[in-house]
Amino acid sequence: MTIDSTEDLFVDGLKHAYYTEQQLVEALDELEQTASSEELKSGFAEHREETQNHVERIEDVFEQLDADAEAETDPVVDGMIEAHEEFMGKDPSNEAIDRFNIAAGQKSEHYEIAVYGNLIPMADQLGMDDVADTLEETLREEQDELDSLSEMGEQFDYGELTVSE
Repeated sequence: MTIDSTEDLFVDGLKHAYYTEQQLVEALDELEQTASSEELKSGFAEHREETQNHVERIEDVFEQLDADAEAETDPVVDGMIEAHEEFMGKDPSNEAIDRFNIAAGQKSEHYEIAVYGNLIPMADQLGMDDVADTLEETLREEQDELDSLSEMGEQFDYGELTVSE
């Protein structure tokens, strides 16, 4: 696909956002399964449901654009998932897993905020007010989730982490 217009750039970005949300639905399931804290398990489960709603919203946007919902691989997302797999291969303690998962969630939220923060002005410029509103709703939810994860990170008890010698 040649990208030579704002609309082309927008659709390309939307495809990356679609891939990101789809991959994060699966990744959040993994984070929930590996978390030892019930609060963290519950948080990841709730966020997975919200992320599934984001997938559906993007599908609605594709429909509004009269385009097929297509995902385009995003190496940033793939890298975050790979980093989690590598970390898990180091046989970390449950507490280390919990803290790593919080940080992984924060990283993904920052990335998603950047993705939506770039798509919204393009939608506005293209006169896609309903699309911009839909993406703005998702952006607000991503910001709320980042705040929640940041709060968990600030409250994390690092005294529980033990250093192996």
